[in-house]
Amino acid sequence: MLKDPAGTLFVILAIAFLAPLCARVFHRLRIPGLVFEIGLGIIVGPQVLNLVAMSDPIRLFATLGLATLIFLAGLEIDPVRIKGRPIQLAGLGWLISIGLGFAMAFALTALGIVQTEMFVAFALTTTALGTLLPILQDTGLLGTTFGTQILAIGSVGEFGPILAVALVLSGASPVRSSVALVVFSAGAIVAFIAAARMRSARFRNLLGSTLRSSGQLYVRLAVLLLAALTLFAAKLDLDFLLGAFVAGIVFRLFLNATANETERDAVEAKIEAVSYGYLVPIFFVVTGITFDLNSLISSPVALLKLPLFLLLFLIARGVPVVLYRRVLPSRRERFGLAFLSATALPLVVAICTIGVERDLMRASTAAALIGAGMLSVVIGPLLGLRCVSNLLPTGPDAESSQAKGIGEAGGPSTLPA
Repeated sequence: MLKDPAGTLFVILAIAFLAPLCARVFHRLRIPGLVFEIGLGIIVGPQVLNLVAMSDPIRLFATLGLATLIFLAGLEIDPVRIKGRPIQLAGLGWLISIGLGFAMAFALTALGIVQTEMFVAFALTTTALGTLLPILQDTGLLGTTFGTQILAIGSVGEFGPILAVALVLSGASPVRSSVALVVFSAGAIVAFIAAARMRSARFRNLLGSTLRSSGQLYVRLAVLLLAALTLFAAKLDLDFLLGAFVAGIVFRLFLNATANETERDAVEAKIEAVSYGYLVPIFFVVTGITFDLNSLISSPVALLKLPLFLLLFLIARGVPVVLYRRVLPSRRERFGLAFLSATALPLVVAICTIGVERDLMRASTAAALIGAGMLSVVIGPLLGLRCVSNLLPTGPDAESSQAKGIGEAGGPSTLPA
């Protein structure tokens, strides 16, 4: 009776409720809540208990969850904070990651381990900013020089792969994709300028007056921006993730221009509640439900891909840390930067989904990459925070604060302004 859309949605929402409780109960293991969401999704899915079934309504909810997650990644970017040297180092580091990613992917293709190198290469260059930000926020690292570097690395590590998905992995011809990207970029620039220069006191007062009413114009505007820019990207045959990411940046610029600090906090809390309380968990649970566990465990070779990809994540995103010798003189801090930079999952899922749908990636490879991404969001923050333990706050509340930050990494308690 749970295999109809309503029953499946009920199970998914039940898992979304249980996952953060599991993360808090097992907080000493420092496992992010999203790992429990995916893990429990695997258990109720067709390859274990077979309690639920996918349908078009559930896929729509999952797509909305992914779009919302990428929107939040754009919203969390603070252009003022990362401008200058941080974004320059992050950009150069990502280019190094691209080179390493393609070199390793070509080697894997030559050995017959993967089908095509393109999707694997870009998957290896991702950094899960949405997962790292709540950890940095709750452990007190976000306001440090170390936190600024991670913020820049994560911003590029999300935007770069999203751009690659839209331009290279979409399947359209390079010329058509390039023209579409130019048109989209022009529209995005107009939106950036309009959002940053919004100074109408009457409009600002109108939006602020609905914060405590049923109008909720700030939240509705965020949803409208997300819908408009994802539609704009889709009409240009670009991936909707690019539109979602840009929508988050536009809304951040708009908030900074129109809202005072109190209003920004209130708006961010409301968007966070809708996103992390409802839509985003559906995406991660559905990821577990559709996870091809049989392909992963069907042979020793397929299973060995998982630790291999986990190592390749660390190489691709960790090696560029050599650029940070002057910014972070401490070797332990650079090791911490490497482990946190190698934390990946949401975009890995998106890239693997596209690869499998286009028959350019084996199901076993996708399962191994996603499994490695799941392990990275556990191991990366755990080892990274241990490396920078000297930067963590001390005192009686430090341990509980860190446990909270890591245990609930699937959704932050606050978003940085």
